Amino acid sequence: MRTIAIGDVHGCSLALETLVEQIGPQPDDRLIFLGDYVDRGPDSRGVVEYLLALAFRCQVIPLLGNHESMLLSARELGIPNPFWLQCGGRETLTSYGGSLADIPEEHWEFFRGCRRHYETEHHLFFHANYDPALDPDQQPELLLLWQHITGQIPGPHQSGKTVVVGHTPQRSGQILDLGYLLCIDTACFAGGWLSAIDLGSKKVWQSNLMGEVRDGQL
Repeated sequence: MRTIAIGDVHGCSLALETLVEQIGPQPDDRLIFLGDYVDRGPDSRGVVEYLLALAFRCQVIPLLGNHESMLLSARELGIPNPFWLQCGGRETLTSYGGSLADIPEEHWEFFRGCRRHYETEHHLFFHANYDPALDPDQQPELLLLWQHITGQIPGPHQSGKTVVVGHTPQRSGQILDLGYLLCIDTACFAGGWLSAIDLGSKKVWQSNLMGEVRDGQL
């Protein structure tokens, strides 16, 4: 069984499909997605549909990102928040046909089912950031979903486990590796790459908006 983490997709369905085909997931592989499936990119609907289908091929573990949180809040309020629309919500609504009412119930179930965090024997997975002194289930939402690590890099987690996050775009296209912390958001929607890493072998796969691919070793 491989444990593979995948960074922020942001509506980039071609990059996602290309990346997963590079990985070639088997039924016992565990693919952990770090959130932000929607907004900014051109095909949020296609991303969610692909992830729903992928769950029949391997273990898919989706985390909640701040963009899914904004989308869920929009449904709860019944109207899109202007801030969310400016952060890519318009692109998401367009991909679904123009309104919140056009989003299928199966997709709402997917968003509601996303986890706040995930933990394995050697790794912790959060969308954005964390407090090193707090257990995973005690992390405040502001850190988990919103706080970039730029300018506020946390120390090693008290558990001793390696932490894997997304959310903070690495414009270089390279995964940030601090030893105890990996940030694998490599800014696919902004012309960068969508990244995946096998946390056992440290193999890295990447794809971009054009469907180009590259791989390497961390």
